[in-house]
Amino acid sequence: MAISAEEIFETLGMVHAQHLDIRTVTMGIDLHPCAGPDVRQVARQTYERIMRLAGNLVKVAGEVEADYGIPIVNKRVSVTPVAWFAAACRTDDYHPIALELDRAARELGIDFIGGWTATVEKDLNTSSRTLIRCIPRALAETQRLCSSVNIGTTRAGINMDAVALMGQVIKEAAELTADTGGSACARLVVFCNAVQDNPFMAGAFCGIGEGDCSLSVGISGPGTVRAAIQTLGRTCDLLQVAEEVKRVSFKITRAGELIGRECARRLGVPFNIVDLSLAPTPAPGDSVGDIIEAIGLDRVGGPGTTAALALLNDAVKRGGAMATNHAGGMSGAFIPVTEDATMARRAAEGALVIEKLEAMTSVCSVGLDMIVIPGDTTPETISGIIADDAAIGMINKKTTAVRVIPAPGKRAGDTVSFGGLLGAGPVMAVSPHSCAVMIRRGGRIPAPLQGLNN
Repeated sequence: MAISAEEIFETLGMVHAQHLDIRTVTMGIDLHPCAGPDVRQVARQTYERIMRLAGNLVKVAGEVEADYGIPIVNKRVSVTPVAWFAAACRTDDYHPIALELDRAARELGIDFIGGWTATVEKDLNTSSRTLIRCIPRALAETQRLCSSVNIGTTRAGINMDAVALMGQVIKEAAELTADTGGSACARLVVFCNAVQDNPFMAGAFCGIGEGDCSLSVGISGPGTVRAAIQTLGRTCDLLQVAEEVKRVSFKITRAGELIGRECARRLGVPFNIVDLSLAPTPAPGDSVGDIIEAIGLDRVGGPGTTAALALLNDAVKRGGAMATNHAGGMSGAFIPVTEDATMARRAAEGALVIEKLEAMTSVCSVGLDMIVIPGDTTPETISGIIADDAAIGMINKKTTAVRVIPAPGKRAGDTVSFGGLLGAGPVMAVSPHSCAVMIRRGGRIPAPLQGLNN
């Protein structure tokens, strides 16, 4: 992949002035070789395999960052969903594996390790049920472990028994970490149509079709995209806006693939995918909300927000796909509330509400992300929020996800801070009307009939 001098200088300008960075290099590791009947032996082998394969990840990422001058913010590992390879264990408690995963992450010096995962879109097998029931304790007693559960797909429908269970799990996880605002839930996401090569947390895991070990890169440049739109002025039409976003996304993706390939080469592992996702941080100028407002809205959350986000998400995908044959993951725009300073501010002002975020789910990369809700929200209401978001994903054949935090003791209008990349934001009001009878029915919402208009 030839990179011109002009592209290099432009990219360096993006880094220094517009917050362009490599948001994460994520090593995917297959843990099937660690399977066995003794859970403690499986836990030890899991730790040893991760340490052997990812031992130089942080060191190499630091060297590449220094050599190329492009920041690599996070170093992460994703592993085979634990519910898959732990199924052979003769136990109803996978907690020892969680502790060893977290120990490996801590000793490697990485930010997060993902893969405390189950895929239950049709039904809950014994291993998946065991893992899900372990989630609250596993997250409460670890610092870097991330968890995800896929409860639906377009082909299978939505497993409402799993949806009901996840409402209870999220509530319990929040209560076990009440002293930190329910922070365990910030590392737990519930998917429909989960992506198996996603390098971003909390939903990263090493899918069944992946190899023994590979490296993926996730890049992000909200500030770069916003700056590009602002140079156009306020009179150009929306096609010109889309073209400019596409052009900038192309350049960002090329830079990201260069860094990802170099990290993979030095580590001696295959390069997997590059994910260009506009993933914001709480830092000023690093906001997807700012991009939406630069397109021409007074406040993100107001009329036109969903349409502007649709333009943005599509243009990002088009630019990324043109730049590389290795596009994967989400590759679009994320809309987390607490992790985006402008989104959090608009939510506090009342311009952005959960119902609008649900509408935005239909056109963004994921969905209801990093939303703090009142601590007295019932498990059934949480399940209803999950089901609504999953229905959007199932019908529209796209990935959707819910990462909500019922902050114990907090009410709508309060503020909760999680620190670092997880940010801070207001507690958002949820509807007081119950869906408990529907959730308790259980069963499955059937997959949409293919070939007819939905």
